[in-house]
Amino acid sequence: MATDFIVGRVRESEARITEAKRFRLWTWAGWKQVLTRTYDEINDDRLLALAAGVVFYALLALFPAITALVSSYALFADPGTILSHLDKLSGLMPTAAFEIISEQVKNVVGTTKAGLSFAFLFGFAFALWSANAGVKAVIDALNIVYGVKERRSFLKLNLISLCFTVGAIGATLFAFAAIAVLPIAIKFIGYGNYTAWALWLLRWPALIVAVLLALAVLYRFGPDLDAPEWHVFTPGAVAATVLWLGGSAIFSYYLANFADYDSTYGSLGAGIGLMMWFWLSAIVVLVGAELNAVIDESKSGAPKAFPAAPPDRIGAL
Repeated sequence: MATDFIVGRVRESEARITEAKRFRLWTWAGWKQVLTRTYDEINDDRLLALAAGVVFYALLALFPAITALVSSYALFADPGTILSHLDKLSGLMPTAAFEIISEQVKNVVGTTKAGLSFAFLFGFAFALWSANAGVKAVIDALNIVYGVKERRSFLKLNLISLCFTVGAIGATLFAFAAIAVLPIAIKFIGYGNYTAWALWLLRWPALIVAVLLALAVLYRFGPDLDAPEWHVFTPGAVAATVLWLGGSAIFSYYLANFADYDSTYGSLGAGIGLMMWFWLSAIVVLVGAELNAVIDESKSGAPKAFPAAPPDRIGAL
């Protein structure tokens, strides 16, 4: 009986300590510790170099992803109309990045035929698998950020990454459909005079929610974590959403008014702008994951599963 009493009191004490840790997190001192720890983890994980590796695979996956997107669009509509819908999304990325993507879309549209055929299925499957490499690079980076090793089987890992790839294409198609359908629907119900105002008002909240949901799913199912808790509005997802939207706007303004990559890199200037935007986007996504990992660590008291590789081993990896 005495032993049971002591064990019970120890468990109660541990529960109070854990609860105290959670409450301390939501104080200025707690957040200072979290941000300091996040900064240290960013340096320890070589996050900037890690993001650069993600960008390499993202660039390799970009054009196959565009091919898969246009091919999917051609199943439901004239592929030529995708350009007009794409123009309405130009504000989400720098001009140089948009020019490269829109030019590739034009090239793919010129060779894409509407309808379903064996050639389409083969080309779509190949493009989807090629684009999948970019998603797996993000998953690998998230595993490093969370300090876990990849234990999922080859089949399970590729199924998860393919789901992310197909989901991204589906979300883009849904955005295109919304751009085409919403003005018609609003006009049909009798609010035609307010269509432009309503769309302008709703597009940013819709974009914020979409980015939050995408990051929540990525942070939940991307890294190989042991049954993590499901939260949509995690601090990392919120911070990454704000930083990505604000950073994209600032970077677009910088490219339009200050940067002159064309004079430095010549014909590669637009490509450099696209690569820089991808790099900044990857950094933001990984920083959000790093923030979540630090907060989870502070709640559980358990450190990462393994540390980052020391400097003397970087060259050997």
